[in-house]
Amino acid sequence: MAQTDSKVLVLGALAGVAGIGLAVVCYRSLRSKRRASCPGFFHNRADEQGSALAVVDGPGLTRGQTEVLERLEALIQCVSELKEEMKALKTALPALPHPVREERVGAQHRTTVTRRKRAAAIASRREGQSSEDAESEGGYLTALTDSEEEEESDEEQTQDNLFILLERIDRLRQGDESDKRESLNILLEQRDEFGHSSEFLWRLTRAYCDVHDVSVTLEEKKAHAENGKQVGEEAISVNPKCAESHQWYAIMCGILAEYDTIQNKIRNGYVFKDHLDKAIELKPHDPLSYYLLGRWCYAVAQLSWIERKVAATLFGEPPSASIEDALKNFLKVEEIHPAYSKLNYVFLAKCYKALGQTDKARKMCEAASSMSTVSKEDEEAQKELDLLFPALGV
Repeated sequence: MAQTDSKVLVLGALAGVAGIGLAVVCYRSLRSKRRASCPGFFHNRADEQGSALAVVDGPGLTRGQTEVLERLEALIQCVSELKEEMKALKTALPALPHPVREERVGAQHRTTVTRRKRAAAIASRREGQSSEDAESEGGYLTALTDSEEEEESDEEQTQDNLFILLERIDRLRQGDESDKRESLNILLEQRDEFGHSSEFLWRLTRAYCDVHDVSVTLEEKKAHAENGKQVGEEAISVNPKCAESHQWYAIMCGILAEYDTIQNKIRNGYVFKDHLDKAIELKPHDPLSYYLLGRWCYAVAQLSWIERKVAATLFGEPPSASIEDALKNFLKVEEIHPAYSKLNYVFLAKCYKALGQTDKARKMCEAASSMSTVSKEDEEAQKELDLLFPALGV
């Protein structure tokens, strides 16, 4: 939420409060006139409870009128509390970070609505109750309100802690191998507390993937791939509408296929494609999903005869994709995020080469060469380039 939107929200809320306040002023003015005409029926209890007004039954008021005035008093008190809350909100909003500010505004709105509903409920229930019953229920509802507000406060604190944790994890991922391992360890330590969040779980899946890539032994790599896939399944079950959960689960399926039989490799290939399609449906402008889909199409186009026969035997028909399909997805990556990665340029070059478009293939190789080598993926891309250049006569 931008700071301008925050101000508009606050000004709008204050305008609403001002309208209610005007009604309250009119009511108090009218009440003052009635007090002047019937001084025996009212008294001011400012010495006991601040500036609050109370009604004393007199010979000129019916019980129904007394109850109406009591309800109006309760409304005045609610309006006063609301004004104080809006002042505090107006002061605090400009100093908050954008993501936290959005959460605070939502929490403030929920609290305000809840209090209004409770005030209305108290007023309506008191219509058919004695003063003793109303007093008893008022005490019960006050205790219930305090308990619910404490729960809301605890939930807000948990969300704030999660937000801080995820920001730290995202920063660590940009670091070296030790940072990636630290990221995984931190997430595992916090899993009991935040394991109900899909945002937490898909990052844990991603951390397993990152540590898999920097691991050396086959046993360690396979263990991280298996654990990552299990966490990915859990992330999807927690929130099936989270694009990143589907995306990283698909990645883990692809990684695990490297250590499987041809049968399971093909099965994982179908799962990989299904979850990538879902990720793109939920988040259609994420370049990573199109890059992965391009890799899948390129791999399927390169399937051997025996692999296609196994797929047809197991699933009725083999997966179908062409070099043109792969090229389309790699170009989509470049459209969404120009110079997305060194390896995307390499696969664009490989697609153009396979289609006989040598000049375009050379241009993609040159674009890839202009990018620095930073990650292991970049190192993989450079190895591919070293093979492509001679084949293209560069």
